[in-house]
Amino acid sequence: MTIRNRIGVMHGVNLDHLGRRPAAHYGTLTFEQLEFRIDEFGAQLDLSLRFFQTNAESEFVEELHRADDLSDGLVLNPGAWTHYSYAIRDALEIADLPAVEVHLSDIAEREDWRRTSVIADLCIGTVAGKGVEGYRDGLQLLAGELERRG
Repeated sequence: MTIRNRIGVMHGVNLDHLGRRPAAHYGTLTFEQLEFRIDEFGAQLDLSLRFFQTNAESEFVEELHRADDLSDGLVLNPGAWTHYSYAIRDALEIADLPAVEVHLSDIAEREDWRRTSVIADLCIGTVAGKGVEGYRDGLQLLAGELERRG
């Protein structure tokens, strides 16, 4: 039986500026603190996490093109690209890995334009509005899916 526990955690545009963004939406953790907490969640679930963050859409796409060689599943928070980047959507489709979309804020309760996700239909689930704990939920969803696929 192959162990499937390699998870790519991909953060998109402006996530590296957590701590400087509105706390009401994004909480008070810095990006480094966020990744530390996510890594703790992964360890609790016996998942091996690999982190990636960029503010360049093309780099996000290129990382998705490499994902099937590096990961068994993905946790994605593309930031604002979630709402309009068909390039990222197409690259996620090419990656053909189980993926969970995670957002710190509740995108359904924010501006109208944030309520659309162009990647949601390619993901096994979406977790939004739970802050850092949403990543735990996303990792649990993904772990269950990987176990189911064996």
